Amino acid sequence: MAVTIKEVAALAGVSPSTVSRTCKNHPSISKETKQKVRYAMAQLGYEPSIQNTTTIEQFAPMLSIILPPSSRDVYENSFHLEVIRGISQFCNIRGYISTVVTGQDEYEILKAIQTLVKEERTGGFILLYAKQDDAVIDYLYNEGLLYVLIGKAKQFVNQTIYIDNDNFLAGMEATEYLYQLGHRNIAYVGIESNMYFSAERKAGYQKALENHDLPFRENYCVEIDKCCMDNTASFSALLEQPQKPTAVVASDDILAVALEQCCAKKGLSIPKDLSIVSFNNSLFARITSPQLTSIDVNSHQLGIEAASQLINHIENPNLLATKIIVPHSLIIRESCRKLL
Repeated sequence: MAVTIKEVAALAGVSPSTVSRTCKNHPSISKETKQKVRYAMAQLGYEPSIQNTTTIEQFAPMLSIILPPSSRDVYENSFHLEVIRGISQFCNIRGYISTVVTGQDEYEILKAIQTLVKEERTGGFILLYAKQDDAVIDYLYNEGLLYVLIGKAKQFVNQTIYIDNDNFLAGMEATEYLYQLGHRNIAYVGIESNMYFSAERKAGYQKALENHDLPFRENYCVEIDKCCMDNTASFSALLEQPQKPTAVVASDDILAVALEQCCAKKGLSIPKDLSIVSFNNSLFARITSPQLTSIDVNSHQLGIEAASQLINHIENPNLLATKIIVPHSLIIRESCRKLL
């Protein structure tokens, strides 16, 4: 009785679709996984059918961009649009096409990825986020699929290609800028710390306080579960502290704009009553009044680097996993003032 593709998959410890893609020498399969599958094929005496040995040249080269799980907020954040713009521009130059994978939760995203993998439509994936205990990364890694993270890896660190900023240093520099303006009561506003970039920015904020012997106060730290404009209650509690902060480091321009709106409702003026430094230097930072002092994370360049690394690894499968840090810069505008 002929050996089946399922038997090869079981022996190699991979999915049948991974065996199929190995037979076609698909670039999304790592060298190690291909070796494991081919060894299992040799052990069992499996002979691929003509259909299963069709070469990858018949596929239009495509990269799949994975957005964070969200029902709405992700689509309102111009950071992701700028990253996608960078990816698309580089793909156009190199003759690749790109597609976007979305979902309200990890389950929906995984279903979409599995469909792409089953239909053998993609050469690799770019995740526009990095967080702890991510089922999507678990799946990509365990299936031997090629992927790049925008953000530092928390899982399979040595085997993961990632592109990021030095968010810890940026958090320190944002806080240090406010300190040099004379602020000592500096608060922090961010999103949940399982999103690694936010955790690093918060850690940088805390380190800057420590460097100047300033206490870290829990009541000066507001962390919300998503980056959106609907956080009036959390911001109100911060602004109503007995000893009010004179400055805030906000981990995203969207949060900073929401904070500005909350201040306006309370009759507080930016920067007279509260100075703000935010992150991303997005459209939000430029269209609000006053315009925001913001850390420019070069989101467009993050996208270019991510696409470049993924295509390089597709075309040169023996490359080691690379880690690239894109520089950031502080863009000074009107949302901060020097204390007398």
